[in-house]
Amino acid sequence: MACNNLRIDLGDGSPVVDYRIENDCVETRTLEAKNEKPWQRLTPEQLTYQVMADTVVGRWLRRRMGVHRLLRACTHSLSYAVNSVKDSSDRTTA
Repeated sequence: MACNNLRIDLGDGSPVVDYRIENDCVETRTLEAKNEKPWQRLTPEQLTYQVMADTVVGRWLRRRMGVHRLLRACTHSLSYAVNSVKDSSDRTTA
């Protein structure tokens, strides 16, 4: 069974950050002093940053999702955002 959860705890008193892969989406939440914030989906920009900056999260995502699946997630999210902007601009000019 693949581990689809990652917890980052720097041990310096800063908040603990959890990441998970759910239904091909990457989500994160912060744990602060017994206070769990709700899971939030990473934006296309955040996901792309993690991959391009070769962070611990980016490397974990490559191992868990695979390069092609992860790239597809980044480009699908970005193309969706571009198409949404394009569609809305088409409506304003029509």
